[in-house]
Amino acid sequence: MVLSSPLTPLPFHHHHYHPHIHLHQNAHSITKFNTCCFHETPQPHHHDPPDLPLRNHNSKSTALLLQRLSHLPNPNPSHLQQHPDPHPSGHKAKLLERSLLRKRTPQFPGSISLDSSSLTSLDDEDDEHRMIMRALEIRRKVTAEIFKEVMRTKGKFGITYATNLVETLTEFLDYVMVQAATMKLSPEFSSSTYNFRAKTVIEDSEVVPCIRWLKHNSLSYPQIGKLICLSKGDIGSIRRLALWLKSIHVKGRFIGVALVKAGDHFLERSNEELDEIVEYLESNGVRRDWMGCVMSRCPQLLSYSLEEVKTRAGFYLDMGINDKDFGTMVFDYPRVLGYYTLDEMNQKVDYLKEFGLSAEDVGKLLAFRPQLMGCSIEERWKPLVKYLYYHGITRDGMRRMLIIKPMVFCVDLDKTIVPKVKFFQDIGIHDDAIGKMLVKFPPLLTYSLYKKIRPVVIFLMTKAGVSERDIGKVIALGPELLGCSIVNKLEVNVKYFLSLGIHLRVLGEMIADFPMLLRYNIDVLRPKYRYLRRTMVRPLQDLIEFPRFFSYSLEGRIIPRHKVLIENCINLKLRYMLASTDEEFEERVKAIVERRKRFESGVTSEDVSNSQTGDDDEFPVKGVMLDESESEVELTMFDDGESEAESTMLDDSDSEAEL
Repeated sequence: MVLSSPLTPLPFHHHHYHPHIHLHQNAHSITKFNTCCFHETPQPHHHDPPDLPLRNHNSKSTALLLQRLSHLPNPNPSHLQQHPDPHPSGHKAKLLERSLLRKRTPQFPGSISLDSSSLTSLDDEDDEHRMIMRALEIRRKVTAEIFKEVMRTKGKFGITYATNLVETLTEFLDYVMVQAATMKLSPEFSSSTYNFRAKTVIEDSEVVPCIRWLKHNSLSYPQIGKLICLSKGDIGSIRRLALWLKSIHVKGRFIGVALVKAGDHFLERSNEELDEIVEYLESNGVRRDWMGCVMSRCPQLLSYSLEEVKTRAGFYLDMGINDKDFGTMVFDYPRVLGYYTLDEMNQKVDYLKEFGLSAEDVGKLLAFRPQLMGCSIEERWKPLVKYLYYHGITRDGMRRMLIIKPMVFCVDLDKTIVPKVKFFQDIGIHDDAIGKMLVKFPPLLTYSLYKKIRPVVIFLMTKAGVSERDIGKVIALGPELLGCSIVNKLEVNVKYFLSLGIHLRVLGEMIADFPMLLRYNIDVLRPKYRYLRRTMVRPLQDLIEFPRFFSYSLEGRIIPRHKVLIENCINLKLRYMLASTDEEFEERVKAIVERRKRFESGVTSEDVSNSQTGDDDEFPVKGVMLDESESEVELTMFDDGESEAESTMLDDSDSEAEL
């Protein structure tokens, strides 16, 4: 490039401004380019520089300038003729071709910068598609900026909130772009800019007031963005259905969840269709004030037609579930009605029937624990059944567990059941005993290991006197203890027994013999103990030897049998007095009375001894006491006068001090 010297006069077009020329690049660069290319004055005192390659920068603006100048009158023809154009005609043709290209580089903000190296492949379809997509992306960004501006000016939203929300409105921005382009065909907007048309579309849709209203109802901006995209431009449907959800008691913070998860076509449904579904559910036991909770937790119900809802409800009603149980079931677990397919529901019901349950039993089971329908057969039930079978639990045992505590089949095997079984093995319970224990008390598997089971075991070993050797036996025989409250039940009972004069070590042995001893209420224990010590006049040692005494009814068994013994002048140990049926107890008493009559009538001791060897229920005569190894029952026969003397009651201080 050759620069003009200070003595060289500037060309004509540098002294006169043409009104039709608008340069987009640096004016100084264009001036130097034009000077060197078209109006170069020979310098007698300087050597001409060698030919330089054609500049590509600002080539189109320069070509446009040349085209404009070609139509102007030549101010100095002789001067131009004396200085011919040093550039060949091929370069001018190339510049002119670039200026006439349909896909020239735009020169306005937000335009696409076309690299000159790609001009040779403009006819390629891939490049054309790429250019179109790039143009759409630029136009979408422009639309997003317009939307942000409307939100800030019309809705008084902050910049951060507007930016975060616009990022979720890609589909709605495309809708605005299409509508703005369509408005170009209208005579009213034929001469308006794209920005004006896009702003008009946004304001006419009333999307900004809708965003403000949804935000006021505790919807997050991702929920608002998804709703606006699902509306497909019909913003009024969002407010209409949101108000309908409020009418059925859906809380504000759940409205967004219900609208978003109700399905893509939910916004297209009318209020009348939705009212029919609500009325049908209400007629089958789902109360009106429950409807908001049901729809909030299972919005998929709103996407079904009335016929499909009836089919799903009939699936449960045909199993014998009444309206009251059906309504409670839907309220407890709404997904049981609207989340799973009919095929999945049928498969799970058939699998439950394999445990020996009838259709009515399965219906009662689902009405009580509808969460069973949310469990996977392959991932949850089959591994559990295999694990229980490994520990010796049969199908009947599993059926009992399923009926008593259906939640066992809903918990995670590896995280919930396996650690508990491993803990039971660590405290000395055998595998076969673990299976029996689980069948006996299935709720055990639903208790927390670290918040419930371990604290109870530690309490029994430290505060209740149970030894490490017996703790496994106690848990295996009385797993119900693990469900008792330490503060409100176990600790209270332990303090009561210690107050009777029972030592801690002896209490631990009593619990090992009869673990249920700690489960009775104090109000039940106190009358029985008072009757034992004051009326029956029994020592505390009898209670220590037979702690199951507290398991029998005072009015139904203890008092009636004690009266029978008093009437027949018989004294039996508590074990033989209570641990038998009424028929066995009557036969035992008759046998004792018979032997006493034979003795009083003069039967020889030899006959008595023979009768003792032949009949285990026979007892010695008055004044002769047998050890427990020789006889099951101790018998002391006394006269009526002696019975009154021996029935003297002990004082409370004496009774509590005996051990």
